[in-house]
Amino acid sequence: QLLEAKANLSQAQAQHALQLQQAKAQINNMVPKKQFEQLQNTLREEQCKTQQLQESLQLQAEQTCRQLVRIQGEHEQLLQAAVEQAEGLEQSLRNAEAVLAERAAQLRDAQAQLSRNKLLIEELRGENGRFAMALQAAELKQKSMEEKNQLLEEQASALKQLIGKITPASLS
Repeated sequence: QLLEAKANLSQAQAQHALQLQQAKAQINNMVPKKQFEQLQNTLREEQCKTQQLQESLQLQAEQTCRQLVRIQGEHEQLLQAAVEQAEGLEQSLRNAEAVLAERAAQLRDAQAQLSRNKLLIEELRGENGRFAMALQAAELKQKSMEEKNQLLEEQASALKQLIGKITPASLS
């Protein structure tokens, strides 16, 4: 608007200068008094119009400058808010990355512990199998010992009976 108003002002000034030059040329050519007065009146009217146009343009220029300053301030505030928001998001991203890295480390530790636990379970299963076999062998041995013990008890009982029979006969 300011550029357009300046262009209009320049055009009006050029037109005014041309009219002034024409008026002077006509005066130099001995223009009749009535025509000269009309030209003077036209010149005064044009000067008034030019003055009003200049004042209007000045007012528009001031308003435009105020608007530009206001808009620039708003843009700076928006830019500052966007920068602060971006910094906040960047910090949130860094925090999230740190948490993710920590969780990943925890998961790696848990995975390693799980692998160790699986190996331990396999070892315990093998050991449990050996214990089961040893227990079975011990049970078989115990059963064999119980059978031998039973046999020895039967033999001891038979010996006692035999001794019991022999002892009264030898005393008599």
